[in-house]
Amino acid sequence: MSTTQVKKLELPASKAHVFYREAGSESAPVILLLHGFPSSSHQYRNLIPILAPKYRVIAPDLPGFGFTELPEGFQYTFDALAGVISEFLEVLSIKKYSIFIFDYGSPVGLRLALKNPDAVQSIITQNGNAYEAGLGEFWDQIRELWTSNNDPAVRSKLAAGLLSLEATKWQYEEGTTGLVAPESYSLDYALLQRPGNAEIQLDLFWDYRNNLTLYPKFHEYFRSSQVPLLAAWGKHDQIFIPAGAEAFEKDLPKAEVHLLDAGHFAIETETKEIGGLILDFLARNGI
Repeated sequence: MSTTQVKKLELPASKAHVFYREAGSESAPVILLLHGFPSSSHQYRNLIPILAPKYRVIAPDLPGFGFTELPEGFQYTFDALAGVISEFLEVLSIKKYSIFIFDYGSPVGLRLALKNPDAVQSIITQNGNAYEAGLGEFWDQIRELWTSNNDPAVRSKLAAGLLSLEATKWQYEEGTTGLVAPESYSLDYALLQRPGNAEIQLDLFWDYRNNLTLYPKFHEYFRSSQVPLLAAWGKHDQIFIPAGAEAFEKDLPKAEVHLLDAGHFAIETETKEIGGLILDFLARNGI
């Protein structure tokens, strides 16, 4: 059984110190796991050992999350997050990879695909959205920030409502019948409480509107590449609803869509099922 290693890599251009988890043979095909809000690579701790016997699995902490560190003055936008992960892959000399996208990992990962479509061998999306149809009512409160032009009062309201322990725990537990490991949301909440982190998260809520602007380009990429895509989607997710999973089939007719009896963080409770779907999907696509 492959042991998961924790590593840190300093990037020369961005000066980021990227914390990441890695397992598997360096000669094996690469799977890049990108996490979401408000989590970190910790969310993949149980998936990595399932994939590592056949693949080189790499799970970085995105800027603003987990234990990745950025220099003073770093501007937290999704373009900037994707830029750091792009540099991370370059420094590791990774030329080809499959990408697992979840939540915030989706706009980051799909930016990588737009920049270098030939590098992406396949996409696995677990509630990683790319369509307006997938945005649940949860987003109404964030749309208020967009329409208010980043009003400080709305930012304060969002911080109180979305950065609390209750809100973090809700993301993990809503829509699932399984027991969620409490260290998951406890770690996320602890990291959210770091000095200055609330402003980082609010800046990303504000910038998320630019992801919607990119949706047509993502769709064009899907149509032109016909990249193999597997959607393993928690069907009880109120943040990214099942219509977001089904929408992939419009641009990728061969997309495989599985709606799971789970919520937003399906990977926490349905790890074995999702891992099995991934292994089968990659094998059938010759990866």
